[in-house]
Amino acid sequence: MKAYVFPGQGAQFSGMGKDIYENNELAKELFDKANKILGFNITEIMFNGTDEQLRQTNVTQPAIFLHSVILAKTLGDNFKPEMVAGHSLGEFSALVTANALSFEEGLKLVQIRANAMQKACEIEPSTMAAILGLEDDYVAEVCKNIEEVVVPANYNSPGQIVISGSIKGIDLACEILLEAGAKRALKLSVGGAFHSPLMEPARVELEEAINNAEFYNPICPVFQNVTATPETNPARIKQNLIAQLTGPVRWTQTVKNMFEYGASSFTEIGPGKVLLGLIKKVDRKVPTESFQ
Repeated sequence: MKAYVFPGQGAQFSGMGKDIYENNELAKELFDKANKILGFNITEIMFNGTDEQLRQTNVTQPAIFLHSVILAKTLGDNFKPEMVAGHSLGEFSALVTANALSFEEGLKLVQIRANAMQKACEIEPSTMAAILGLEDDYVAEVCKNIEEVVVPANYNSPGQIVISGSIKGIDLACEILLEAGAKRALKLSVGGAFHSPLMEPARVELEEAINNAEFYNPICPVFQNVTATPETNPARIKQNLIAQLTGPVRWTQTVKNMFEYGASSFTEIGPGKVLLGLIKKVDRKVPTESFQ
């Protein structure tokens, strides 16, 4: 069975989407529509912007969403997913390509999500860190015993987990985990503590928007971040999408469950090949390809 996966924040690059814009009429039409929906010229930033401009959350999230979704739509009849998943932001791309959300509705939700997360980041200084070389359960236990806000945020692959929380909480956790034998504890260059309780103000704002949006039955199962299980029920898809902002991205579990469901190949659609690298850490023999 063919599985498609969609990347999240961090995969952006200057020039993203320019080639398909210039060479595909449908892509040009959708990018131009996106500029009107967003109220600013995102294509100009995507095609010619600096790394600094592309790192702004209100640009990064819709840019990656647009690149991924429009690429999938240009594949036409060649895009026949039997299951889909997306990493964090990429879950919105997965839902749109599986027809659970319209392109327009998906983009509006991504814009609301990005702006809400940016505001939440400004309330309290916070960050994230990648921890390499320790068992997931051990990292989670260490986080639980720290009095500051610090939680597992991304279960990316076996031996790679990202933690999220207050500056002090992350510093304490990194110190303890390095002493416990972590190969690396690398603080990330991000705007705040995504997928942690510190995103609660953003979750509240996004919840209203998601509840007011129209979701449909997808054309194939969507494996969602917070449960790592396949979903087709629009009401449950909404609930899981709302919970995602403050809950962890269970990517390792998602990939394993997709294998159990019958995935025999994985295709990443969107900027970069980060997810294919993570999938190969679960099973290096699985066939993979990318469209970017």
